[in-house]
This record gives sequence, C-alpha cells and structure tokens, in this order.
Amino acid sequence: MEDIAVAQHFDTSERIQALCQQIETVIRGKRPQIEMVATCLLAGGHILMEDNPGTGKTVLARSLAQAISGSKDGSTVNFKRVQFTPDLLPMDLIGTHIFDDKNNEFIFKKGPLFCNILLADEINRASPKVQSALLECMAEHQITVGDTTHVLEQLFFTIATQNPIEMEGTYPLPAAQLDRFYMKIYFGYVDESTELDIYRDYLKIANNLDTMKQVLSMEDVLQLKNATEEVFVHDEIIKAVSNIVRATRNHADISLGASTRSGIAFIKCLRAYALVKGRSFVTEDDVKDIAQSVIEHRLVFKNKEGKANAMKGIIHQEIERLAKLKIAY
Repeated sequence: MEDIAVAQHFDTSERIQALCQQIETVIRGKRPQIEMVATCLLAGGHILMEDNPGTGKTVLARSLAQAISGSKDGSTVNFKRVQFTPDLLPMDLIGTHIFDDKNNEFIFKKGPLFCNILLADEINRASPKVQSALLECMAEHQITVGDTTHVLEQLFFTIATQNPIEMEGTYPLPAAQLDRFYMKIYFGYVDESTELDIYRDYLKIANNLDTMKQVLSMEDVLQLKNATEEVFVHDEIIKAVSNIVRATRNHADISLGASTRSGIAFIKCLRAYALVKGRSFVTEDDVKDIAQSVIEHRLVFKNKEGKANAMKGIIHQEIERLAKLKIAY
C-alpha cells in the first residue's frame, strides 16, 4: 500500500510539473507566479493578478486554459474571456432572457460566466455593480437569475487581472469581492536577460501559445484538487495560520483584519502549494512563501507605510516561532 501511495504522489507531482512547464514555454521568467496560479486552481479558489499592462497577465491565463482544455472523454473545458470596460452591464456576464419566436416564449441565454475557466480581464475598469455580478458565482458556484438558480460546473476557476488602482479609469474592488479571491499576486517585469530572450524569440513564443499542448484533462485537475486534501498539515502550522490571522485584527496599522474564511483559504492554499512543490506535507517555508499573497489583499490599512510593513512583520514573527520548534515532518 505504501508503494502505491508513493507512486501516486510521483504521478501527481509529474502532472503538476508538466502543467507549469507547458505554461513556461510562453511565459518566461515567471515560475513563481505560475506556481501561485496552479496553487489557486488546485485549492479550489480564484486568483487576482495586478500589474501594469503588457507584463503577461492575460497571456498566462490563456496559456493555463489551453494547457488543460482537453478531456479524457473527448469534451473540452469551456474557457471564456471577458474584457471589462466602463460600459459593461451585469447581464453581459450573467446572460439574459430573449424571446423565442418559434416556441413563442422567453428563453434564458447564458452569459460567459457559465464556463470552466473565466478570464476577467482588467476587472477594475468596470463599475462596482458589474464587479459584484461575479460575487455569487465565485463564492457559491451558482448564478441566480430571477427565481431560478443555475449551478455552475464542478470546475469553475476565475483568473482576474487588474491594473494598479492608481491608474486613471479604475474602480477599487469591494472588500467582499476581494475576500473571494484566494490569492492576489503581482506580476512584475522580467529581469534583463529574460527580456532580451523574449525579444529574440517572440515569434516562437507566439507560436507556442497557438500550438500549446493539452497536458491535463478536466478529470486530472479534479483529481489533483482532491489530492490536496491528503496533504499533511502539522498542528503547529495550523496554529501559525491562526496566529497570523488573529494578529491582523490587533495590529496598529490595520483597521480591518482577516476573517476566519481567510484562514480556511490559507490552509487550502498551503496544501495545494505543497503539492505544487512536489511534497505531501506543508512546511514553514510554504507559510512564508504564500502568506502575504493570501492575506494582504483582504486587509484594510490605515496608511501606505503600514501596508508596506505590517504583514511582513506579522509573518516574520510567526516564521521565527516555527523555526525554534524544529518541527519533524
């Protein structure tokens, strides 16, 4: 039985690595960001990516969808991309009733939210009313239209991109919606040597996106999501999550701390991240690597200085506590 478990672990690790490597044929020099996206996917959450235009956020989302858009039974994963603009309406996302002349009745025409992988591009360029249209489907995996509730597919993953909120023509996302994103990551520019490589090979990179292999099926993704539940989390790691969450509620520079839901999302992401890293257990390094991405966007800070230093101090204190314990995994 132990040999079977080891074999299954290696198979799981190989499949995740195949996904990340396939995306890397298009997205160069961004392995940490790719791993964060894979973590959110396997944790069963959604991810928000923020940075300036042209850094590769949208291409990463498209690459992920294309890499898992095949299924063992021949069906395909339904991928939709919505460009958020100031004139977008909620019905443009949810769908609307139209009159069917043939049957002399109104029928519901589904919008792009009825999919497996949704790319919400530049989400903060739309009004808060439109942004909130995503809330129910992200939180409950369902959409209510009138008196009817439509249940979404078992695999529903939202990748949202946004421009920095200081840019003209953007609307800050409401706190309730930010809380539905398991992670928020910053993309950033690549280093000089990677950027030179991109300039030299941009034609090949574009071709890689068009001809990307489908390395995972939808069944594979669902199996990998189930596999995260088997990842071992030491009780001291769970205590560290609790300490970090509770510390945000009592910090002098934070006016609104993290919720219990934040802590649950944190543990789910830790399990998924350990799996992405090829392990069947969570370590204190995992806590250090993802804590800020999971927690910080859910907080309301009193000032910019506090935002820059508060989470770093909280995380550092807890990592030091864990290091002293010398946990055996």
